[in-house]
Amino acid sequence: MPLITISLRQGTTPEFRANVSAALHKAMVDVLKIPDDDQFHVFHEVAPDNFHMQPVAFGLPRGERTMFIQLCFNQRTAEQKSELFRAIVDNLALMADVPEEDFMLVVLETARENWWAAGRVVNPETGYDARMTEVPAGPVGRN
Repeated sequence: MPLITISLRQGTTPEFRANVSAALHKAMVDVLKIPDDDQFHVFHEVAPDNFHMQPVAFGLPRGERTMFIQLCFNQRTAEQKSELFRAIVDNLALMADVPEEDFMLVVLETARENWWAAGRVVNPETGYDARMTEVPAGPVGRN
């Protein structure tokens, strides 16, 4: 049950936000193999005077459309997160016309037992949603 929070400046269109959401969700389904209906995205549009960042960060100019994307999910391997980041970069460019310099990603990993939702069934052997057929092997995320 991943939760994605997207913070951006006010003034985007509902269509733009839907495209960003679709791009993020596709990456999560394709890479992390989450169920297709496991989509929880929250957009926070803030006034420009409440969105502070340097116009050049890490040597790259950042535009007015820059977003901060926070992904919360159970622990995954470094390789999975790298693959997920690459898929998000590709999907946001293709599906929402967002260049990679206009967003920053952060993953907050949590233990599986920290998630609850009515109707969700967790496989006791893997600790993941029972509908997931591809889950990380071994003790990853078993805190």
